[in-house]
Amino acid sequence: MIEGVIIKSIKKNEDERGWLAEFFRSDEVEYLPVMSYLSFTKNGIARGPHEHKHQSDYFVFVGPGDFELYLWDRRKSSIRVGEEMKIVVGESNPCLVIVPPGVVHGYKCISQAGAFSINLPDKLYRGKNKSEEIDEIRWEDDLRSPYKII
Repeated sequence: MIEGVIIKSIKKNEDERGWLAEFFRSDEVEYLPVMSYLSFTKNGIARGPHEHKHQSDYFVFVGPGDFELYLWDRRKSSIRVGEEMKIVVGESNPCLVIVPPGVVHGYKCISQAGAFSINLPDKLYRGKNKSEEIDEIRWEDDLRSPYKII
């Protein structure tokens, strides 16, 4: 496990109508999201890898669909700097994943029909009124990057 990354299983409460899953409770995780978004990713497509200098991401993977999630610890202050991990998340493993600043992350859709993810970051994209620089180091744009999603 990479220090500071939180991975928590999400229970789907199912009945004849479908299912309901709680993924954020302020009494369980000390975290303050400031925005949220839903994204759909097509089969075989990767998002990332990238990292943030200041932002934490709070991903929710419940389906439909699955991803391979990749994480690399790049923080010099970390006990396990250089550690990496890969986990399948989504419909087959519903979970939330909190990624702190300095941890490179990305995911690839492994479901034929595509997959959904939700993010509740703790910083506004491009700041208030979208007037600031984007807080990202986009490793996917660097051909010499050691961080690869295969």
